[in-house]
Amino acid sequence: MAETVEQDAREPVASVEEQRKQRFERRKAAYRGARRVLARSSIGTLRERLAVLQTAEELYDLDETADLYGNGIVEALETKAAGLLGTEAAAFFPTGTMAQQVALRCWAGRTGNPTVALHPLAHPEVHERHAFTQVSGLRPVRLSSEPRLPTAAEIRDFEEPFGALMLELPLRDAGFVLPSWKELTEVVEAARERDAVVHFDGARLWETTVHFGRPLHEIAALADSVYVSFYKSLNGFGGAALAGPRTLVEEAKTWRHRYGGQVFQQFPTVLSALAGLERELPRLPDYVRHARVVAAALREGFAAAGVPWARVHPEEPHTNEFQVWLPYDADAVAEAAVRQAEETGTLLFARPWDAPGPGLAVTEIDVRAAGLEWTAEDVKAAVAEFVSRLP
Repeated sequence: MAETVEQDAREPVASVEEQRKQRFERRKAAYRGARRVLARSSIGTLRERLAVLQTAEELYDLDETADLYGNGIVEALETKAAGLLGTEAAAFFPTGTMAQQVALRCWAGRTGNPTVALHPLAHPEVHERHAFTQVSGLRPVRLSSEPRLPTAAEIRDFEEPFGALMLELPLRDAGFVLPSWKELTEVVEAARERDAVVHFDGARLWETTVHFGRPLHEIAALADSVYVSFYKSLNGFGGAALAGPRTLVEEAKTWRHRYGGQVFQQFPTVLSALAGLERELPRLPDYVRHARVVAAALREGFAAAGVPWARVHPEEPHTNEFQVWLPYDADAVAEAAVRQAEETGTLLFARPWDAPGPGLAVTEIDVRAAGLEWTAEDVKAAVAEFVSRLP
């Protein structure tokens, strides 16, 4: 026995980083094996992803010639996107990063000002390795540091001129938050007063209609140009659209070619985008409404479980995605979430947990078709199971 204990003592203890890597693999396995989740993400096996195209003949005439360098089915998707957003034209891009750089580069040429005003939590500032400055010669300046969209007063009082105002709707890293419709219209008016154009980073704009109480085309009409993603809300394989005036879109297509976005064939991605517009887009309002049910049940569940402090942000979600904050070490919370899935088949928290500060953990909740099956009582029961596994 003593020999066994001595041998165990000599076994190396996995580092924190190694434990996190192991947990990441366990979380992936738990997700795949879970019987209940709030959302089935677009990250799956190749076979699962290709299943999106099994009924592609319902989406487009598959006897037409395949696309070459942006014609055919690509143009059909561009026309459909422009129609949904109420713009004169739209251009398909392989990535949103490219689409927005091109849009703002075009606007800089037209306004004569390469300065782009945006929130410091906006996607280009946080997730694109300073592409605006390093690739496109643009100069981002940061507006309010508050975890919300900038106000009209902040736009009017900003200390230097800017050629374009970029608004991320919703602002993902602040909790998928949106302004009110009145606030949004006032911000746009304030930018116009400063002779600035307005560009919407609408990667998830599809999800905003319930909060604003307006159809997509009315929301998009506030801006001079709009970018939308075909995978973040719609589960496509990738791709994005830049929509706006026809002259801007034609110029953007020229820059798309220069940036390497004139791809030889894109029909699989485009078909998946058409599938998303056909199948997911009509269901997004239901997801948003049910996210509010889930959010309320999470708050009640944590209170009933005796967690000293927990926050759902926003309290009433603006879209079908929102944040949950807990007063625990992020690694401990992540371990509890994985253990719950492994032991019960229910994965309440499918996304990673971050540590915004000591003793704090935050994650994102996404409610989609699978989440519609959860009642408020189901959510509360899952919270109790989760809390029982916390240290």
